[in-house]
Amino acid sequence: MNETASELKTIEQKADSISVFGYELIREILLHDILGDDTPEILYWAGKRLARKYPLESVSEIIDFFQQASWGNLALLKESKNEMEFELSSSFIKERYQKNNECTFQLEAGFIAQQIEMQSEVICEAFEHPNKRKGKIQFTVKWDKKDRAEFSY
Repeated sequence: MNETASELKTIEQKADSISVFGYELIREILLHDILGDDTPEILYWAGKRLARKYPLESVSEIIDFFQQASWGNLALLKESKNEMEFELSSSFIKERYQKNNECTFQLEAGFIAQQIEMQSEVICEAFEHPNKRKGKIQFTVKWDKKDRAEFSY
């Protein structure tokens, strides 16, 4: 069953709150135990797959999706002809860094890369740049206009 982003928001609003502890159990412990050392790479591709299930039409919709998914506050910092820079922040991210200095945000990076790829129709790749001191993550999405994306999903 595939819910739309608005349906997911309704489900989220029914929940009282998101437990940081519960999220940590799944994201930082259980997934790492199951996936091992390949966790960041697998989460990146999982983020791309999620993006294909929930295609969005604009950067503002990506920003809204991050809010609805409780992934944090995503902002577009700058855009040029071959790249975009985003920043992700939230109190939740700060807490993740405090509890686990080695946490990654590759799920989010893959999601952003795939959304921009589908919107721009060029192959995109996203890179994570953590700022642990500030409790924020920057993502750089890069592409080459010569690398046209072909969609078969």
